Amino acid sequence: MPQELAYVIITPYSLHKSRTGGILSRLITRTGLDLVAARMFAPSAELVNKYSEAIVSANDPQDRRIQELIYHYIIENLAPDAKTGRRRRVMMLLFKGEDAVRKTRSVIGNISTERRGGETIRDTYGDLIIDENNQVKYFEPAVLAAPNMEEAELKAKLWAKYSAADGGIVENTIAYPPGEKTQRTLVLIKPDNFRFPTGRPGNVIDFFSRTGLYIVGIKVLRMSVADASEFYGPVKDVLRTRLKDMVASKAKAAIEKEMGFRISPNEEKQLGDILGPAFGDNQFENIVKFMSGRAPSECDAAQMVQPGTEKCIALVYEGVEAVRKIRDVLGPTDPSKAPPGSIRREFGQTIMVNAAHASDSEESAQRELGIVKVGENHFTAVVEELYGKIS
Repeated sequence: MPQELAYVIITPYSLHKSRTGGILSRLITRTGLDLVAARMFAPSAELVNKYSEAIVSANDPQDRRIQELIYHYIIENLAPDAKTGRRRRVMMLLFKGEDAVRKTRSVIGNISTERRGGETIRDTYGDLIIDENNQVKYFEPAVLAAPNMEEAELKAKLWAKYSAADGGIVENTIAYPPGEKTQRTLVLIKPDNFRFPTGRPGNVIDFFSRTGLYIVGIKVLRMSVADASEFYGPVKDVLRTRLKDMVASKAKAAIEKEMGFRISPNEEKQLGDILGPAFGDNQFENIVKFMSGRAPSECDAAQMVQPGTEKCIALVYEGVEAVRKIRDVLGPTDPSKAPPGSIRREFGQTIMVNAAHASDSEESAQRELGIVKVGENHFTAVVEELYGKIS
């Protein structure tokens, strides 16, 4: 079967209620599709109007009344606030694979007053409340998605057309009390969470929700060897120097066991001075390979800058004390030393395979954001790869 692209829009209310992780987990695990792109949007009135016009369709299996509810919902809840002009956050996800549109729609579900269970995403996170006079009291669809391939293509192209202007790391979408100083920080959900279709990426996002911070940027990232080397560059010298004592101790024990003679303290130190930097370089190569799929020593100049073979999700969180709050939930680098309830204790395995990365300061966040370029418009490129150039 041919490859399809299916889009999913997580609504402003679902984002506000921190339902993002649960929604993403279900989409990945229940469809088995490949998450190929993700982007935050702060839609303009023009984009919202054009999107809403394409909602009511004879090809949508949902009741016409439901379609009209969704149409009005989009106008009222995705467009900039009528009073303040402040734009609203939405998250758009793109999934690729065989039969992607049908698989995605079946996991999302249709909206109906007859449904009472929690089988689909909309069953769990959406609401349609009707009063005794059959009037709608409350409506929240939780997510938006196309009912068929034709509409999926049409609407993905529409959002891709506005991706540069209305998407990226969104600005001024959150109203903070006067005087509050906010920060932005970077999170990378690491490749160990993408070995197979698992709920772990969504579960990690769900853990971070207890910080009360706001997601203002997201990108599906395949880090090049060059970018991974630059990103982790500050730890290279640390690895070359701080591991000397450990390397010396292990080398001493191995030599004494295999060769049967005693190593003096001075000789042990010399072993550390000789082998420590080499071991540190090897560890750095392993980190870069883990993040990008290739080690620097395995690459020629062209391969260094090619997109890597490993997948990450890059997220930008915004709010008061964002750096500290994220790192508190993440836990220390070594999962064995992380407290219960932290991400690394729950999902980490080793110092390197430890589920996620988070910036350790505002300065680090700025440096790292400059490398991974979360605001870069990768979204349009993914759409154009399947459907051709968008005019």
